[in-house]
Amino acid sequence: MTSKQRAYLRGLANDYEPIVHVGKGGLSDALIKQADDALEARELIKGRVLETAPQTAREAADAVAEAVGAETVQVIGRTFVLYRRRAEEPTIVLPR
Repeated sequence: MTSKQRAYLRGLANDYEPIVHVGKGGLSDALIKQADDALEARELIKGRVLETAPQTAREAADAVAEAVGAETVQVIGRTFVLYRRRAEEPTIVLPR
C-alpha cells in the first residue's frame, strides 16, 4: 500500500467510531470474528485498545490484522485503523 493510499484511508476513517474494543481479555476468538465480520461488511474499521488490555495498540492492531488478513493503516494512541479489500464488489476505491 502506498503512502497516498494510506493517507486516503486515514481520511475516510477519521469520522468512524471504534467498533472493535480490545479489553483486559486481550485478543479472543470472538474479537477476531467480530473484526473479520466488520471488515467484510465495511472494508475499513477503527478499533480501540483499552487501558486494561495486556497489549499495546500497535501489538493488538498487528495481531488482529494478521489474523483476519487485513492491513494496519494507522495506529495513534490507543486507536487503530484496519483495511481489507472486499473480494466481491469493493466499495472503497483506492487512488493509484
